[in-house]
Amino acid sequence: MELFTPEFGLVFWMFVAFAILFFVLWKWGWPAIMKSIDDRADLIDKGVEYAQNAKEQLDNARQEASKYIDEARKQQAEILREADRMKTEIIEEARAAASKEAQKVMDAAKVSIEQERKEARQQFRDEVSSFALDIATKVVRGQMADRKAQTKLVDSLLDEMETNN
Repeated sequence: MELFTPEFGLVFWMFVAFAILFFVLWKWGWPAIMKSIDDRADLIDKGVEYAQNAKEQLDNARQEASKYIDEARKQQAEILREADRMKTEIIEEARAAASKEAQKVMDAAKVSIEQERKEARQQFRDEVSSFALDIATKVVRGQMADRKAQTKLVDSLLDEMETNN
C-alpha cells in the first residue's frame, strides 16, 4: 500500500517543489502568459477593427461606384438625346435644303416653259402671218398690187385675232 499512502517527507518535498514552481510561474510565467494573451487580444481587436474599416471602405467604394454608374448612365442618356436631336436637326435641314432646291428647279422649269411658250407663240404668229400673207396674196393679188398694203392688212387681221383670243 505504499503507493497509495505517501509518507510525510514525500508530501512535504512535493509541496515545497510545488510552491517553488508556483512562485516561479507566478513571478515570471504568469505575466508572460498574460502579456501574450493581452497581445493576442490586441491583435484580434486590431484585426476586427481593420475588418470593420475594410468593410466601411468597401461600402463607401460601392456607393461611389454606384454614383459613378448612375452618372455615366445619365451622361449616356444625355448623349443619346443630343444625338437624336442632332439627327432630327440634320434631317430637317436636309428636307429644307431639298425643298429649296426643288423650288429652284421648279421655278427654273416654269421660266423655261414660259420662255418656250413665248417663243412658240412668236413662231406660230410668224408662221400664221406668213401663211396669211401667202393666202392673202393669192386672194387679193388682183385687188392689191402693193406688198406694203398687203402686210398692213395682215397685221391688222392678226391684231384683231389676238384681241378676240
